[in-house]
Amino acid sequence: MFRLSLLFAHLGGRALLSVLAIALGVALGFAVHLINRAAVDELAAGVRALSGEADLEVRGGRAGFPEALYARLARLPGVAVASPVLELEAGIAGSEPTIRLIGIDPLRAALIQPALFADDPGRRLDLLKPDVVFLSFHAAALLNDKKNLEIISGLKTIPLEIKGTLPAASLRGVAALTDIATAQWRLQRLGELNRIDLRLAPGADREAMRSRIAVLLPPGAHVATLDAVEESGANLSRAYRVNLNVLALVALFTGGFLVFSAQALEVARRRREHALLRVLGLEQRGVARLVLIEAGALGALGGALGIALGYALAALAVRIAGADLGAGMFRGMTPELSFSFSAGILFIAAGICVSLVGALLPALDAARAAPAQALKAGDEQRMFGRALTLWPGILALGAGVIFLQFKPLNGIAVAGYLSIACLLIGGILLMPFLSQYVFLKLKAKKSIPYTLALAQLRGAPGQAMVSLASIVASFSLMAAMAIMVAS
Repeated sequence: MFRLSLLFAHLGGRALLSVLAIALGVALGFAVHLINRAAVDELAAGVRALSGEADLEVRGGRAGFPEALYARLARLPGVAVASPVLELEAGIAGSEPTIRLIGIDPLRAALIQPALFADDPGRRLDLLKPDVVFLSFHAAALLNDKKNLEIISGLKTIPLEIKGTLPAASLRGVAALTDIATAQWRLQRLGELNRIDLRLAPGADREAMRSRIAVLLPPGAHVATLDAVEESGANLSRAYRVNLNVLALVALFTGGFLVFSAQALEVARRRREHALLRVLGLEQRGVARLVLIEAGALGALGGALGIALGYALAALAVRIAGADLGAGMFRGMTPELSFSFSAGILFIAAGICVSLVGALLPALDAARAAPAQALKAGDEQRMFGRALTLWPGILALGAGVIFLQFKPLNGIAVAGYLSIACLLIGGILLMPFLSQYVFLKLKAKKSIPYTLALAQLRGAPGQAMVSLASIVASFSLMAAMAIMVAS
């Protein structure tokens, strides 16, 4: 603790800024990880709860398919139980959100989805009555104990009697369960279905049955296993979740660059101190180790703070905006966050690694500096001298243009993200040349403070470059967040 206090005394505000930058990157990454995992787990649990013990699921397109298909599939050898379903979104009168109205055959569904009736077997007979619905836990909370559910079908408002509330685990999201005849009649979809759950007979080959059923399906319908349905549901939000993860990486990169900025400026300021330590017998590795230990301490502090902040941020985001942060993909779901110690350790390690990488170049420069030269005034600018070149930035920009030519990999624009990263890095690497050019072109004025500031910037272009590059990285993070939220 004493050495840590000395570190903060030495670095001051720059240390605090570095810790907060690392904490922000780790917090955003950890929060996104928790929210994504909770949302996908909730989605998978919803599919399992709705499909129950089904082996295969036949789904139709937006228009569904004729209910005659149900009879054909139910008579197939190898099919033990077939359960017809009509599932549609319906508006709620006087309320903005919609509700998922799920029509089932209670007697058939009880064989595949016993969880729907486990707590109250008499619910099967209640559902057979016309215009009766049972609400999910979230729908009941939304309707605030109303006795009737008024749905909008076309230009009509249709009242449905709320008979009760289902257990929270049996039906997720904002949904209502009704008899399939009521759903077809009230939603004007007579003779139509859009899903059939199938449980196969013992010993039946699932893949062979899937191939056999696929031949019988009309255009727009398909058959899949529950694992494939879960994966498909997760893929609907994959691009959104990938964007959140990339945004977290941008934040972590910004934190690492701010550590580099702080350490580079601090190494330049303490160049004489390091040279004096070298003269007193400290080896090159000792100087580099000193700088890296300082950076590692900053990364550890930022990582630990980021984990706590990330969990709080994830809990707040899920409570206010939902598992999709307001994107509308997991509407009605309120997943429970579970703290992952292994993921927390990995994110803390990521914060330390980013901090160490950011301090690597300043540490190597501090170790390589000749003590005799480092003791002279003005030698601190040597460290920034190598940065005043064009080719690294031009190469990075060129690589960004090349990456734009590649197609998405497995549906994810990996090359596009790499291109954006190259453009960002290229812009940062070009800052030394641009800042030097701009400072030389600026003309001095009568204002003494302005003239002194301009002379300082011209005399120390490397330090100005590091500060400007930090601003570019930070502003890029703000722009990325703004674009993500607007999208």
